[in-house]
Amino acid sequence: MTRAAVLILLGPPGAGKGTQARMLEERFGLVQLSTGDLLRAAVAQGTPAGLAAKAVMDAGGLVSDDIVLAILKDRMAAPDTARGVILDGFPRTPGQAEALDALLAGQGQRIDAAISLDVDDAQMVARVSGRYTCADCGEGYHDQFKQPASAGTCDKCGGTAFKRRADDNAETVGARLTAYHAQTAPLIAYYDGRGVLRRVDGMAAIDAIADDLGSIVHEVTA
Repeated sequence: MTRAAVLILLGPPGAGKGTQARMLEERFGLVQLSTGDLLRAAVAQGTPAGLAAKAVMDAGGLVSDDIVLAILKDRMAAPDTARGVILDGFPRTPGQAEALDALLAGQGQRIDAAISLDVDDAQMVARVSGRYTCADCGEGYHDQFKQPASAGTCDKCGGTAFKRRADDNAETVGARLTAYHAQTAPLIAYYDGRGVLRRVDGMAAIDAIADDLGSIVHEVTA
């Protein structure tokens, strides 16, 4: 890689954003920046932006875009982001996207690619509603696509206790997908209009998706 990349990964819950982001981290040295994780870390570290966020959250309010951007700016200045970052969970609206563009422009950076993991809603409901994890190590499984080699025993740690998220059911997943599409459609149009939108088949095999994402990273950093 010849320069730092700034990527945005878009996709509904269960599309595999976390898995793919981890693979990009390992392959290219990129750093995944999740808004929720950033907020918690900034609060724990007691940074000025973190203290501002804590005050808002303690009062039961929603953290403003300005505070989120300040926390993001602080994090992107850290040495480990020198090769590039993957933004997950921000921006969520065109207004936030415009503010992020302005922040990056002030630092001589830009969004290189906003990558949409495109999914089939019906298949996503089946994929997400069948998920469960090992209660001991967190290894993921699925009723249909990935069961332990030995029934009832985790392949990774040998644990025998498993758990499911209460909201991983067909009705809830369907509602989350509907909300995601409504929220993300304007954002996809925003980045498409700026010529940085890339689309990847989010229903493909994990390795195939990783190859597509890798090709995009090579393209935007060449």
